Order: sequence, then C-alpha cells, then structure tokens
Amino acid sequence: MQYIEFDKTKKYDLILVGRIAVDLNPVDYNCPLNESTTFKRYLGGSPANIAVGLARLGKKCGFFARVSDDQFGTFVTDFFENEGIDTSRIVRCKDGSKIGLTFTEIKSPTESSIVMYRNEAADLKLEPGDIDEDYIRQGAAVLISGVALAESPSREAALKAALLAKKNGIPVIFVLDYRAYNWKNTDEIAVYYSLVADKADMIIGSREEYDFAEGLLGLDGTDETSAAYWQGKNAKIVIVTHGKQGSTAYTCDGKSFSIKPFPVKLLKSFGGGDGYTSAFLYSLFEGKEIIDCLEFGSASAAMLVASHACSQDMPSVQQVTDFIAAEKAEYGEMVARV
Repeated sequence: MQYIEFDKTKKYDLILVGRIAVDLNPVDYNCPLNESTTFKRYLGGSPANIAVGLARLGKKCGFFARVSDDQFGTFVTDFFENEGIDTSRIVRCKDGSKIGLTFTEIKSPTESSIVMYRNEAADLKLEPGDIDEDYIRQGAAVLISGVALAESPSREAALKAALLAKKNGIPVIFVLDYRAYNWKNTDEIAVYYSLVADKADMIIGSREEYDFAEGLLGLDGTDETSAAYWQGKNAKIVIVTHGKQGSTAYTCDGKSFSIKPFPVKLLKSFGGGDGYTSAFLYSLFEGKEIIDCLEFGSASAAMLVASHACSQDMPSVQQVTDFIAAEKAEYGEMVARV
C-alpha cells in the first residue's frame, strides 16, 4: 500500500532544508578523542548525508542551506555537485559565519561520541528569504531537519519551507535530528518540533527525540501513543528507532512493521541513521512495501556503521542489494525481519 503519493513528474525527488557540515573522523581510532592525532575530512550533517545517500541511490535532490564563504564552503558545494545534488539554493555567508565542524571519537566499535563546534554556525544563518516557492514546487517531497529549528533565522526559514510545501500539496518529511547544541531549553525544542511535526506526512526519529518533541503534550512516552498522536494530526508514517533494538514504522491504517539490525562487524556506533533514512526514502519513492523499505534502510545503516565515513561511504542500490543477499545467505531469510 502506498501511504504517501509522490509526484514523479517533479524535477527533484526530494528538496532538503538543514545543515551541511564537515566531519573529522579519527584515523587512529579505538582511543579517546584527546589522544587522537590524525583525522579524515568528510562532508557531514544529517540532511546533507541523506541527500548524498539518495543521490548514490539514483534520486535527484535539491537543497536549501547556507555555508561558509571559505575553503570548507567550497569543499561541501563541490562534493554535492560531484554527487549530482543541485547547489543553486546553497548560499555563501558573508558575515564571517563558519561551517559547523564535528570531531568524532571512536573509542571502540560500541563506544563513540562527538564534539561539535557550532557557535555562529553558517547553516543556522539560513533566512526565510532564501526559501522560494518556485523551487519548492519542483520537489516531489520536502525534508526538514530538526537542527534547522534550533535558532533564528534558520527556524523561520524551515517553517516557511514546510508551509509552502503544504500550500502546494507536497509531502513533508520531518527528521527529528536532535542535537543538544544551540537549543536553550527543552520547552523550546517541544514548541518548534511540534510546529513541523503537525504538518509532516512522515516523521522519523529515536524514542528520545520523540520525547523532546512531545515534552509539552502530556503523552505517556510509548511508541504507540506517539504514532497515534501524530497520525491524528497529519502523519501517514511514523518511524521510531531504537538503535541496536531495531525500529518500527507505524502506518495510518493502524498497522506496524518492525525490523532488527543486520549482523555486522562494527567500526563505530554512529552514522547509520542517515543511511537508514536515505535508503528508506529511496524505497518509499520506488513504491516498495513498508517492510521492504525498512529492510533496505536497515541494510544501509549496517553498512555504514561498519565503515569509516558516512557521506563518503553511502552505498549504491546494487551494493545494498548484494549486502542483503549475502546476509540472508549466511543468517537466513528472516535475519532482520521481526
């Protein structure tokens, strides 16, 4: 069953709103960050990673963002262009704002952390005037990242994009994407998250992220209650992720579909979520059943937690397909399905 209809005549499969950043992942991993001395640079930021993931899977993406007017700004725009992602709505900041930097720590395959530098971050300088309706109309769907709501003027720009999408009958996908940096308090998170979630056709996030979004609503903190509440607003698909415990998609017809992670030798414990989201959305755009969307997303996530990078290592359709076949050959047909 197709829960969300996408107009396949549009120029872009997805137009994303949110941060483009730079990740610095240690090469000398399995030690604390304070002992790491060598890092590899990658394009980062959840919506940017999702865009790259979709591009690798053959989908066309547009992007609203601001980046720094320096060599890092050049690096990320060049990376996007090489992946076939449109950069016509990516604006260079002229006020000295710098692109966000994320230093990652890989202490062990199961213990990782991040240190983010986001003071005066360029992505949060996105202005409502940067969002134009004609470009929004060219997308079959619009994705809003939760981090874009953390500060003005980015939050107003993101809200404008969501409103214009709804005005034009374009589905809104809300990736909760909570990061502690830049938010002032939990009430603020709840207010702005709920404004977008109310309009979203699909919401995806962890249990913790839903708790933040629902902080002023008095819900009981269960996945089923969250799904029912947001589907009572507008959502057709609500996905709640639980890391190593897997994830569940709740659909507006009262059904639920669950998936477990594929077995894989971990290198790090971060980076899988963006691969999951991009592969799930690819499958949804292709008209696949929800359980198959979940399986494709879970496979991409497993591949990425076993690799050093996120954006750089996003897989192709054939690579994900081959991975699933190999896992099923080794562990059985139902290896990831609950």
